[in-house]
Amino acid sequence: MTGYKTPADSYKTAILSNKSAIFDCGSIRRNGVLPMKVFLQNFGCKVNAIETDGIAALLVQHGWTVCTKPQEADAIILNSCTVTASGDHRMLTALRKLRRSSPHAAIVLTGCYVQAFPQDAAALRDADILVGTKERTKIPMLLEEFLQSRTPCKAVSPYEKGDAFEALPQGTDTGHTRAFLKIQDGCNRFCAYCIIPYARGRCRSRELADIAAQANALAERGYREIVLCGINLACYGQEQGLTIADAVDACAMAGFERVRLGSLEPDGLTNEVLTRLAANSAFCPQFHISLQSGCDKILRAMHRHYSCAEYAALLGRIRALFPLCAVTTDIMTGFPGETEEDFAQTLAFVQEMKFSKIHIFRYSRRPGTLADGMPDQVAESVKKERADRLSALEQKLHEEFLQSRIGQTVSVLFEREKDEDFHIGHAPDYTIVCIPSDGVGVSLRNRIFPVKITGVQGDRLYGEIDVSEKGL
Repeated sequence: MTGYKTPADSYKTAILSNKSAIFDCGSIRRNGVLPMKVFLQNFGCKVNAIETDGIAALLVQHGWTVCTKPQEADAIILNSCTVTASGDHRMLTALRKLRRSSPHAAIVLTGCYVQAFPQDAAALRDADILVGTKERTKIPMLLEEFLQSRTPCKAVSPYEKGDAFEALPQGTDTGHTRAFLKIQDGCNRFCAYCIIPYARGRCRSRELADIAAQANALAERGYREIVLCGINLACYGQEQGLTIADAVDACAMAGFERVRLGSLEPDGLTNEVLTRLAANSAFCPQFHISLQSGCDKILRAMHRHYSCAEYAALLGRIRALFPLCAVTTDIMTGFPGETEEDFAQTLAFVQEMKFSKIHIFRYSRRPGTLADGMPDQVAESVKKERADRLSALEQKLHEEFLQSRIGQTVSVLFEREKDEDFHIGHAPDYTIVCIPSDGVGVSLRNRIFPVKITGVQGDRLYGEIDVSEKGL
């Protein structure tokens, strides 16, 4: 990046003509030199999306306005994901496209790709500012400096033991009825296929008092459900002597009627944690617990640190405590060394566990990970064929799960009205529920009602509420 200047002559002239406002973007806006608009694009997981929203809120605090078209932006933030090499390719393609469409904008590339591969990121000509995953609060300052000097810069430093949790501002209101709060970052697992510990550092947790404060603020804004998210969420609080149950309790005490958890690893769900969650009436019994493989040999090669028997025992405890829970998972096909017999074991285990839904993905080689150098790499055609077979089983299990809900009465948080025919929301287990709009002459959005499930169509449950008892 050294010496590279983006083609922004007229833009640079406008900034340099107002030297008194060089380090204050609010002053630049007030003096009328140019509108400070920022466009943000996110790649990757829900945590990335929460962080992108937090970066937007941070910039708004510094006088920026978020815009929806990159061509209108004075600055562009691209928050990267680097879970797979193919994801890198999509992100880099988007970066080049943004540079072509907005040649005068200052482009900030941040996120996991930058942190995990800083040298590769530094070689990119289309990014003006590079920011890793631990220094995003510096983005407003870096933008201000770049806009007055047009000198590319970076803020990427390695993670160290004892690093604190980075608390970005709570994101702007997106009009959703469900709030999202990031409470954990980093991972200590070092699975053989995963680059994330290098991109995110070690496990770090948000202070419980801060969680309570943020939850109170979100509840006051009218949200009735909150989703707690993290990179390895199940290990929340381990460095503070806390558990994920403490965070759930804090959100319930803030007034949330529903508290939901993001993706979980099996090892954090101890008997004590599960018992406490079951005692909390606000907790939504939806468990997304990563499995990755139903074959012990492959789990060991992946460095997953549990066996199929241990995983099955965990699900047994969960289902005993939460009879109406949903258990979903992630499964990878074609990990190096996976034979047809290994995959058959996975199919049998999936059938036994009766997951309500499965996120299926094919193993993708990720340079920098142990698995990338493993022998017996599986052909792409075999990965796809196995994913297709697993998908067929997943569809069967999902249909069985939905059918098992017929006759049950579940509480539904209504979130939107798709059309004039149905009101639509989610049950505590995150199943989509629809009710006819006939006889309901008001909006149900952000309201919770009991619904008796009467049928299934596609991936949705259909039911009825007694409108006479609710005064609707």
